[in-house]
Amino acid sequence: MSDTSAFLELYDDALPHVYGYLARRCANAATAEDLTAETFMAAVAALHNNRSGGNKLDLNIAWLIGTARHKLIDHWRRTERRKEDLADLWDDIAVPDATDAVIELSTANAVLAQLAPTHRAVLTLRYLDDLPVGDVATTMGRTVHATEALLTRAKAAFRNHAAHDRFGGPAEETASR
Repeated sequence: MSDTSAFLELYDDALPHVYGYLARRCANAATAEDLTAETFMAAVAALHNNRSGGNKLDLNIAWLIGTARHKLIDHWRRTERRKEDLADLWDDIAVPDATDAVIELSTANAVLAQLAPTHRAVLTLRYLDDLPVGDVATTMGRTVHATEALLTRAKAAFRNHAAHDRFGGPAEETASR
């Protein structure tokens, strides 16, 4: 039996186990599906890397479940880091009179989703990805000065939308550039 057909047979046998393991531990089906795909991609990569190494790799359901466990832990770490980064973003550009309020991840994401794409991008790169302004400028194809100005406008837009969402006040229209 070829490596490809052996892997496809393992895939057919293991898929319900791997997906079931992840589905019981994930908040939603989409995340479980993504992590299942990552697990099988890791298996393909391990098989590919093993061909040149000469050692026999024993891929089985237990190996895949262990890999799925690692993928899930990595996902949880990324999610927790994102929550902390969003809290830092909130602290840095907090709405006046709401500095003691704790923002939830869903609230921050909802506010970011309301922003113009360039504002969302600059805030995400600067505060969630923690890039220095110079790197944000390079990534966005702008000068540092233009990026600083965009960042100022984006923070104002974030504050404005967050204040509107939290306090029901009128949100001013922000120009997107």
